[in-house]
Amino acid sequence: MQAQKSPLFPDMPPWLVWIVAIYFVGFRLGGYAVLDNNEGLYAEISREMLHSGEWAQWIIPHLNGLSYMEKPPLLYWLTAMFFGLFGEAEWVVRLVPALSCLGCVGLILWFSKQVNREAAGKFAAIVFVSGLGVTAMARTLMFDMLLTVFLTGAVMHAYLFLEHRQKNLLYRSMAMLAFALLAKGFVSLILFSAILGTYMLISASSIGEFFKNLALWFNWRGLLVFFMISAPWHIAAMMTEPIFAWFYFINEHILRFLGKREPHDYYAGAWWYYIPRVIIFLFPWSLFLPGLLFSKGQVVLQDRKLHLFLFMAWLMPVLFFSSSSAKANYYLVAVMPMAAMQLAFMVESKIKSVSWRLLTPGIVLVAFYSIAIWWLLTASHEGMKGLLIDGIEASSYALRSVIALLVAALVSMIVAFRVKRVGVFAYLLLPVLSLPMLLQTLVALDDFNSARSTISVLQKDDVASDVYLFHVFEQQSSVPFYLKKPVRIVESHSSDLFWGNKLHKNNIVIDDAEFMTLTAARKISLLVVKQDLDEFKQKNYYNQFKQIAQIGNTSVFSN
Repeated sequence: MQAQKSPLFPDMPPWLVWIVAIYFVGFRLGGYAVLDNNEGLYAEISREMLHSGEWAQWIIPHLNGLSYMEKPPLLYWLTAMFFGLFGEAEWVVRLVPALSCLGCVGLILWFSKQVNREAAGKFAAIVFVSGLGVTAMARTLMFDMLLTVFLTGAVMHAYLFLEHRQKNLLYRSMAMLAFALLAKGFVSLILFSAILGTYMLISASSIGEFFKNLALWFNWRGLLVFFMISAPWHIAAMMTEPIFAWFYFINEHILRFLGKREPHDYYAGAWWYYIPRVIIFLFPWSLFLPGLLFSKGQVVLQDRKLHLFLFMAWLMPVLFFSSSSAKANYYLVAVMPMAAMQLAFMVESKIKSVSWRLLTPGIVLVAFYSIAIWWLLTASHEGMKGLLIDGIEASSYALRSVIALLVAALVSMIVAFRVKRVGVFAYLLLPVLSLPMLLQTLVALDDFNSARSTISVLQKDDVASDVYLFHVFEQQSSVPFYLKKPVRIVESHSSDLFWGNKLHKNNIVIDDAEFMTLTAARKISLLVVKQDLDEFKQKNYYNQFKQIAQIGNTSVFSN
């Protein structure tokens, strides 16, 4: 049944939806340096994979010259392929998550058409792609957006299979689930099972119907599709690296969930950790929630099963992530396509006329930006001193940006109230304006977020041939990517290199004694992050070095 269209919910043409989506994932995609920590890690793994010349490194990935088995390889394979096709520029680094985000947009449009909510589906696609957290994840090389596109496709096809009993939908669901497994491991199977199992149990009219629906998933052809895609890499990895089975299945999945994984390098938050983050990920559209939650309108009867499915599709992953000992902001992106659709479908169903519900986002934003302006005018901003954004002081840039967003919020409210053919889409003005402001800020922080400038200085001064890191790797993970080779680490404290160093003898991680021997024989550049400076100054070899540069939080020393 086609839902009755709201007069405040215009039907946006598909080509305009795609233009908006491409803007949010593509605008200045390569405009800032490869980020340290996760993005630097995964970019370097993909680069080493491409240039290794060894088939084994396509099975067991390597990070900074050491084995790295924490995640499955699909992200690395695709990124390495794009490196081979287009080079190793920053925009190519982020091509997989960007295309995965666009894939989610396509799935939202397709699924909404299948369930006769095409107009709301276009709004859902806009809500998804322009949400603050989603936009950030679409522009950062990480596993989660790749997982999201395949998991979303799998559960969408699964829902339609249960509704229509078409075997091709089952096979597609199993294929996408297999790729989700290769994207981020067994969490994909857990989330898929939790979503579909809970939905089938609640929607079934009897226990007998539940088990009848459950039996449909044991179709041998569907299982064959799943295992033909997912099994070969797992088998090859176990044959290539003897410890892989324990490390990958037990340490990385079971022990991580229980909070007993070695090394313990992840954050464990409170049970409510994800509640405010759900709001942030779909900001500003999540500000419609107060008006929807207190609305008296009822969901159309024929859509109740659909809303139950969408509700389970984002609630069950959030509950799973909340129960895990390992928590991270970026996990949430996996639920955003379904959350965006449910939000959009509810807006279409419940906001039928100009009222406070339509104006709620604007009212909240005007209040928020007004408070932000007051704070910027009255606070001291010591942390911003010395930082220039687009050629002006950071505090002045922030004030101008917030004033512009305040004006945009007021304009959005007026347009939403007065121009019915624009309606709720008026609030798109805010993320459209916010994106270039945030990206310009990110560019200004390049020296603090990436090693690109550091390596550029070393190469310019011809002292980049022997670069060493002191203690930490993750906070300088883009160093080997920009050097185009692995780097040695003195007395490593790295969690990501822990197992690679422990399992196989190598010359990447060295101790103080070996480092002192090397400093006597060659010219060395040593990178020390701010937090380790005091410890470095206590070393016996400290007096052999002099500081030649300070870039962001990194001090560069040379002997």
